[in-house]
Amino acid sequence: MFNALSEKLESAFKHLKGQSRINELNVSNTLKDIRKALLDADVNFKIAKEFTDSIKEKAVGEKVINAISPGQLMVKIVQDELTALMGSEASLLDTSKNPTIILVAGLQGSGKTTFSGKLATYLKAQKKSPLLVAADIYRPAAMDQLTVLAEQIGVDIFVERENKDAVSIAQNAIAYAKQNNKNVIIIDTAGRLAVDELMMNEVANIKSAIQPQEILFVVDSMTGQDAVNTAKAFNDRLDFTGVVLTKLDGDTRGGAALSIKYTVNKPIKFMSSGEKMDTLDVFYPERMAQRILGMGDITSLVEKAQAQFDEVEAKKLEKKIRKNQFDFEDFLTQIQQIKKMGNLKDLMGMIPGVGKSIKDVDIKEDAFKGVEAIIQSMTLIERRNPDTLSPSRKARIAKGAGKDIAEINAFIKQFDQMKQMMKMMNGQSLGGALGGRMPGMKR
Repeated sequence: MFNALSEKLESAFKHLKGQSRINELNVSNTLKDIRKALLDADVNFKIAKEFTDSIKEKAVGEKVINAISPGQLMVKIVQDELTALMGSEASLLDTSKNPTIILVAGLQGSGKTTFSGKLATYLKAQKKSPLLVAADIYRPAAMDQLTVLAEQIGVDIFVERENKDAVSIAQNAIAYAKQNNKNVIIIDTAGRLAVDELMMNEVANIKSAIQPQEILFVVDSMTGQDAVNTAKAFNDRLDFTGVVLTKLDGDTRGGAALSIKYTVNKPIKFMSSGEKMDTLDVFYPERMAQRILGMGDITSLVEKAQAQFDEVEAKKLEKKIRKNQFDFEDFLTQIQQIKKMGNLKDLMGMIPGVGKSIKDVDIKEDAFKGVEAIIQSMTLIERRNPDTLSPSRKARIAKGAGKDIAEINAFIKQFDQMKQMMKMMNGQSLGGALGGRMPGMKR
């Protein structure tokens, strides 16, 4: 996420290395590189200039205090400015009305339909009863896709395939939701390859007819400045309430995230990556600024962990770790919980100092596949009693997992080392799993 921008900003701060004071000369060199980094990230020139002018005003003449180096001071100033540029504070979804109506808009290919499914998953986890509405009357595949997603996540969907009036579909869906106790209605509207009058009129008519509490504009974050221009066109007609950044796992330069709030003065409410339905996160400007500057995002990591790790089970596991009774069955459970938290490389990138070290490391989604195959080739007795693994048992496990004996022995050795490490860490299973070297995975 924003790797190129992060590297260029880090390089910009090198002008201050070894300096005892921020002055006109060293700050000018730093700001020149910061401005260039922003332009390369497809940030509008005016925004980049105002951003660096604001940093200069705050930085010049600042003295080093409490042994903080000029570089550290400049990073803090840039972090504060990045946070302000992206909205300062998180803007949460308003679901106070019953039913709450959420209108989803954006260009074709921006990820609207996938986002609608993710939003339903997010709201379902908050004990809401969402209804997905297929209001794209031009693209049958959109209705099919939304239907598949609804079945996958276990929520209701409203579809009228023969109805060619999007306004009528939306109104009928609201009536259906009220009759069936659905308290959040998510309406997936049609997109186009570019902004056109027909599209704008249709989505504006839907808004006028149903008066939604939230209008979310979905934007492909890989499109940079084009996304910002499109957002302005939509906002002029719809006056939307928030922005959703999608495809943040792709080759994202950062222009949309850094420019869109400034341009339309509307908050970024969510960010999305990947195709899995549980990869939708509230957008926190301060946390994103920290990630851009290579500081990680430990707060989000902990929140993801808390959502997956049961407190009662965690305490039981901690007792087992303290007694050195952590077994393969426990390990398999931990792996499955970590996988539910999202993309492994993104998770590790949230740990301060780790993101930079793994930027060129290819950590695949199936990174745990070999480990799981080994454990699942064991009997329940073997999983719960690692000491029972005799040479003949290892041979059988190797055959079942498609491995050789050397790999099984290496895995068991790494597992024993991890057990000792986790014991020393007082049972902090998440820290042990993510901070250490997981058995069966490359460094």
